[in-house]
Amino acid sequence: MNIVIVDKGNKIPVSKYGGTERVIWGLGYELNKMGHAVTYIVPAGSSCTFAAVLTYDPSVELETLIPKNTDIVHFNFPPAKEISLPHLITLHGNMNKGDKSSLNSVFVSKNHAERNNSDVYVHNGLLWEDYPKINLNKEKKYFHFLGKASWKIKNLSGAAQIAIKSNNKLQVIGGDKWKWYNFKRKPFYTLNPNISYCGQVDNSQKIEIMQHSKGLLFPVKWHEPFGLAIIESLYAGCPVFGTNKGSLPEIINNNVGFLSDDINLIVEAAKTKTFNPEVCHDYAVKNFNSKLMTENYLRLYEKILSGKTLNKKAPYAN
Repeated sequence: MNIVIVDKGNKIPVSKYGGTERVIWGLGYELNKMGHAVTYIVPAGSSCTFAAVLTYDPSVELETLIPKNTDIVHFNFPPAKEISLPHLITLHGNMNKGDKSSLNSVFVSKNHAERNNSDVYVHNGLLWEDYPKINLNKEKKYFHFLGKASWKIKNLSGAAQIAIKSNNKLQVIGGDKWKWYNFKRKPFYTLNPNISYCGQVDNSQKIEIMQHSKGLLFPVKWHEPFGLAIIESLYAGCPVFGTNKGSLPEIINNNVGFLSDDINLIVEAAKTKTFNPEVCHDYAVKNFNSKLMTENYLRLYEKILSGKTLNKKAPYAN
């Protein structure tokens, strides 16, 4: 099968931030390994050893960029214009109220799909062999936050509050200390000397930080579509302490974390609950790997190529 994967976010491969790009990298790798021919259409500066790479140019009619022998196109954003070739669209973010999407839309969790009146979803998976080997026996010194700290919905201030109230330190991966958002959002916590900021880091740095972490503090304020920070943290042997928003109850079970919408209960859990790092690691590797994700997408490709649509009605956000 000749498969084209289209993304307009960041170039591939990514070294630091790039959630969707990590997902499509693993997808293309596994498709190639299974014998399929893969072409990426991605931003300028991208490169790949296992797939062809074409440059995404928003000023050019997208369909003219797609090779003639393509069997199916996998978009990772809603294209501005419908194309005539068989295709599907993975929606990685939340739609706005009233928005509609394609009949061949795919969501990244069951909750994400249900909130958009669909039942079609594929959990994200990552290519774990791209990540450093984990030492699950390192001393645990602090908790960590992983995500775009500037996004209020990710709730860094809530994570900082949980850390301080549970008498712990916090390493913030994905944010800087002297930013306006830290002065606006509970500076007593976010600027506390027990909160350290690591900025954007690569995989090696990220794993090194997380190997010493007691867990991911993830008290998000929005309906998280999936949450790659969750599975990366689990891979590093870190349980997740978060809210009951979006995909979290679907991904986190009692063996690998604690969820509550009451921040005081999360604080208490951070003080008292312990989890087995090996169980957390094995859970991520088994359930959220790129091979499993790719097999699930292949089933959807085959359904589309047989002439069927993935959804009976166009998904829409309530």
